[in-house]
Amino acid sequence: MGVQAEKIFVNLPVKDLDASVEFFTKVGFEFNEQMTNENATCMVISESIYVMLLVEDYFKTFTKKEIPDSAASTEAIVALSVKSKEEVDEIVNRALDVGGKPFNEAIDHGFMYGWSFLDIDGHSWEVFYMDESGFNQN
Repeated sequence: MGVQAEKIFVNLPVKDLDASVEFFTKVGFEFNEQMTNENATCMVISESIYVMLLVEDYFKTFTKKEIPDSAASTEAIVALSVKSKEEVDEIVNRALDVGGKPFNEAIDHGFMYGWSFLDIDGHSWEVFYMDESGFNQN
């Protein structure tokens, strides 16, 4: 079997760390204070999924590439699977209520439902529910 990683850490550049922490706290996420300082914080998605929010100047120390303007470019889409269609709506509505922007309209394929938003730095977040019994399993 292929690679079996234990955890994933997604790294995202942010313009204002305090504003990003405030935004994502209002959306409903928590942070690991042990992995937080003036340059970065660790947002906890689950026991094995984390998003490191890094101040842009600090983020630049990890790459020689330019940081794309997330208002004009999409460098990644962070997709989060949740337990129900209602939870999709709750998370996206909270994000929109606290300063996020709409990204794509909600999609409903019956067995899969998703909706997306842009955070305050313009990063794309897709929240979706998938009923895996809807897949044809051979």
